[in-house]
Amino acid sequence: MAEGSGVDGVPRGAVFPAAPKEAARPNPAGLSAAEVAERVASGHTNATDERTSRTTGEIVRANVFTVFNGLLVTLFVVIMATGRWQNGLFGLVVIANSAIGIVQEVRAKRTLDRLAVLNAPHARVVRDGATSEIAIADVVLDDLLELRAGDQVPADGEVRGSDGLELDESLLTGESDPIPKEAGDQVRSGSIVVAGHGRFQATAVGAAAYAASLASEARRFTVTHSELVAGTNKLLRWISLMLVLVAPVLIWSQFRSKDNEGWREALTGTVAALVGMVPEGLVLLTSLAFVIATVSLVRQSTLVQELPAVEGLARVDVVCLDKTGTLTDGDIRFDRLEVLAGTDESEVRAGLGVLTRCGDSNATSAALIEQFPAADWGEVRAVPFSSARKWSAVLTADHGDWVLGAPEMVLHANAGAAQTDARQRADAIAEQGARVLLLARAASGSGIGTDAPLPPDLSPAALVVLAEHIREDAEQTLRFFTEQGVALKVISGDNPRTVGAVAAALHLPGVDSAADAIDARTLPEDLEELGAVLDTHSVFGRVTPHQKRAVVKALQLRGHVVAMTGDGVNDALALKDADIGVAMGNGTAATRAVAQIVLLDGRFAHLPSVVAEGRRVIANIERAANLFVVKNMYSFALAILVAFTGIAYPLAPIQLTLISAVTIGIPGFVLALGPNTRRYVPGFLRRVLRFAIPVGAITGVSAYLGYQVTRWTDVGAGVEEARTTAALIVLIVSLWTLLVLARPLVGWKLALVATMAGAVAIIIAIAPLGHGLFLLDVTPLRLSIAAPLGAAGAIGVEIAHRSIAALARRGTRRPDATVPAGR
Repeated sequence: MAEGSGVDGVPRGAVFPAAPKEAARPNPAGLSAAEVAERVASGHTNATDERTSRTTGEIVRANVFTVFNGLLVTLFVVIMATGRWQNGLFGLVVIANSAIGIVQEVRAKRTLDRLAVLNAPHARVVRDGATSEIAIADVVLDDLLELRAGDQVPADGEVRGSDGLELDESLLTGESDPIPKEAGDQVRSGSIVVAGHGRFQATAVGAAAYAASLASEARRFTVTHSELVAGTNKLLRWISLMLVLVAPVLIWSQFRSKDNEGWREALTGTVAALVGMVPEGLVLLTSLAFVIATVSLVRQSTLVQELPAVEGLARVDVVCLDKTGTLTDGDIRFDRLEVLAGTDESEVRAGLGVLTRCGDSNATSAALIEQFPAADWGEVRAVPFSSARKWSAVLTADHGDWVLGAPEMVLHANAGAAQTDARQRADAIAEQGARVLLLARAASGSGIGTDAPLPPDLSPAALVVLAEHIREDAEQTLRFFTEQGVALKVISGDNPRTVGAVAAALHLPGVDSAADAIDARTLPEDLEELGAVLDTHSVFGRVTPHQKRAVVKALQLRGHVVAMTGDGVNDALALKDADIGVAMGNGTAATRAVAQIVLLDGRFAHLPSVVAEGRRVIANIERAANLFVVKNMYSFALAILVAFTGIAYPLAPIQLTLISAVTIGIPGFVLALGPNTRRYVPGFLRRVLRFAIPVGAITGVSAYLGYQVTRWTDVGAGVEEARTTAALIVLIVSLWTLLVLARPLVGWKLALVATMAGAVAIIIAIAPLGHGLFLLDVTPLRLSIAAPLGAAGAIGVEIAHRSIAALARRGTRRPDATVPAGR
């Protein structure tokens, strides 16, 4: 988010306008069923036009009505006018592309829609005196809604009751400080509840709300900015320009060529050239790769909420992760209570019983409630836990004020020996990997509150020791990322020594003991300085939500592609800022709403396979793109040669259909499904063109020479006979190109290439196919011409490939200097 601005141009610190209507004071029991029905009938609901995916009609239109489909249909009509029906078989490509794209996307749509509904956050609404959970879209105007820590506000409204309610509105305004909310204050959709709980009345819903629901936005089936998509679109624009420039010259040359006998042959040559320059399957293959990856990840309990996240997964080189719920299983259990000297244990237990029952329920309070029974201390006032403060408190009239939280945050100043001893004991326990909370006491009326700092003279009363279990698969997961060259940064709100001990136990690179962890309170605010610290350290404790965002930004400023995992409300903003936000399925509604990827079963161990899937898809798309663009380049090269020499176009449309099928379409689709672990780096379009232009030129020149040599040496050979030689040469060179791009070669890849070569041999051997359908008139002389020229072209492709690889190795310091996909 740009400094000084918020969402949709709202400046930092902006004051929200008044609610669009003056809300009547609600009934504490909420709306009645009749009142809800009245508002639904009048359209005053929270439903919006946002959808988790395109409609079926939109999918059909997007796959059928494309520029290149329109061009191919036009060329099909033209070629059918010549009477050679075989040359019109490329029209089947339009049907196949559209049908495959529609079927796959509709299947993916159904899967994603179903999962999105299951994963969607819900709202708690009070109706007819009862609280229930409903879909966010079912909230109506004037509804009375409950808010708890971790919720995302589903509509605009006015606070009707607050118990320490604090909202983070930075997703709207850019301001990172939590804002306390009292009765009468305004709340806006998209804000996140970071502490306390309360109720508000919806005063604007649906399209009338100040901001559209971020949960709905995050779940939408969209294609946002992607270098792969942007590069493909740029390539398509260039090809479209080439078609516009070349087509008139080509038509002129074909009608003037002495090789063509009549308008039918001239049109056939023109159509062949234009069809060859249309990358009819590239967009389809790119879309299918995204869709197939998404469906594949669903089988691994992983929901991709934005398709371009697949590309981001392939580029990730830093993963920021929390300890609790990621490295540990998240199940916090009470271990022991250490009562400090001079404190009454019964009073300590009573104080913990009151503290754990005030404010919002969380994993820590749930673990303590089982151990410490409730105490009747009369009226108490609670200060709820906050991720920024890292403590909670209860204030009583007769039993003092009690604070429970992180030891270094509760005893922030060593005012005496008791405080020093308590801190040292807490640190010693934390170094063993346990989680420690400190209970401290002050006299009643100490002034403790949400806005005031804790008094420095709190008396330490007890240490509460909690235990967490390290996930069995955590070490293996971390090892995978390390071996793949992905840096790991553990950023946790827990005690640095606790986090460091867990990281050391998991053998995280660069962490040998608990002492290697950094206390985030010592981190610099300057992003450049913070980035320097992140380069040398991997484990950080006592990290605030604001600092988590800063860590993500500092890494991005240093050119890293950052994935952030999290499950708590304190992770939501960093997840939104990261290149790839990964939320746990059991996390808060806010984290699931802003993340691009949700691990539905909450298992961090899925992340390696998720990253591997991203790498596989993107690397294979690049490999397939090379195949498609090579064809465009040699078609363009032949068109230029034809225009300047005045010969007939050396290939018939039906022959290009054969070449495309056996050297591009079928193998490209198969290769796109194969394993590939190469990490994607920027420069997709440059790498594709760096390979495709020289290889396309070599293929085109070889075909041109084969055509001309046949006309010169084969007595009586006409255009059709010379095209046979040119087609054979292109098949030989293209199959070798396929072999090059399939590297490293393994059994299934060799089998793929051999199958394609075998298919060509069978077609040539069967006359009704070779000659009758594909217009290949093969003779020993033409084979003897095609074989050496095809071999020479293949050698040229190999030399070009090795030269490109050598240049790439010499330029490895550049981030985009990599060998072609497949290496």
